Amino acid sequence: MPTKTLSIITINKNNAAGLEKTIESVIGQTSNDFEYIVIDGASSDGSVEVIQKYADKINYLVSEPDTGVYNAMNKGIRKAQGTYCLFLNSGDWLVSPETLDNFFKETVTNTADIFYSDAIFSDNSVKYFENIITIHYLLFHYNN
Repeated sequence: MPTKTLSIITINKNNAAGLEKTIESVIGQTSNDFEYIVIDGASSDGSVEVIQKYADKINYLVSEPDTGVYNAMNKGIRKAQGTYCLFLNSGDWLVSPETLDNFFKETVTNTADIFYSDAIFSDNSVKYFENIITIHYLLFHYNN
């Protein structure tokens, strides 16, 4: 498979409803210039059936025990071939079908190691981020 610009990695454990919402937001994008990786921690709640339902839209999928979310994230990173990785965990979703198109426009006109955006939560509250994020901000202000 040729390298895509973006690897989207979804981590899941026993969140079938959230996983389906996440997958639908990914496969509903107007751009398809990405690879999609789903790492499931041996769920027992119907998540595997959700993954199988969308298997033809997922480039790599696995459902097996792991030692936690970071172990699962590392599994995804090891499989990723994209220039950038986007962690979109089960229950998260892309806010509009054009989200990835907007991302790809940014990667053409800007060079950066990290791209980010504000976050909109399910209660419609918004986490706004600085225009330029420094390592100091990430280390000391991110959770505030």
